[in-house]
Amino acid sequence: MRVLGVDPGLTRCGVGVVEGVAGRPLTMLGVGVVRTPVDADLGHRLVAIEQGIEQWIDEYRPEFVAVERVFSQHNVRTVMGTAQASAVALLCASRRGIPVALHTPSEVKAAVTGTGRADKAQVGAMVTRLLRLGAPPKPADAADALALAICHIWRAPAQNRLQRAVARHTAKTPSAANAAQAPDAPHASKGRTA
Repeated sequence: MRVLGVDPGLTRCGVGVVEGVAGRPLTMLGVGVVRTPVDADLGHRLVAIEQGIEQWIDEYRPEFVAVERVFSQHNVRTVMGTAQASAVALLCASRRGIPVALHTPSEVKAAVTGTGRADKAQVGAMVTRLLRLGAPPKPADAADALALAICHIWRAPAQNRLQRAVARHTAKTPSAANAAQAPDAPHASKGRTA
């Protein structure tokens, strides 16, 4: 499985590609950051992020894209920029028919370090260890992108089994649509009484 991890941000959008399967050693294929100038118009920044992500998709041909799920922060401006960059990543992948998975920061931290409360240094250290790198990727956005890809590779088999189980269960139980189409119980005459 080849996964492009995207740690969305307007100024620095981390990107990293990891290949492998759960339970086996993973391989980093590439890591970097798509940067945009702080003083540029928002539209131009989003176009630059799109072009950067498209180049990564063209070069590495990922089978999946894993994007950090935007969560509420105290700084609304930061949340908005992260959400906009996240939407660009979703658009780039969806345009090409590449499945996208969203993972929360705590899911990623728990998958990579064993605790959902790990700090950036701990995530960077574990990414370095798991991918057998000489040093943690810099900046932290790049390490976070790799952590997203690792998280998806490790979580995807369990998520797929769960989705198949839900689909089997749904197929066995009558849906609400079928229940709505079932014949109604006999009703009293709808005619007026005089």
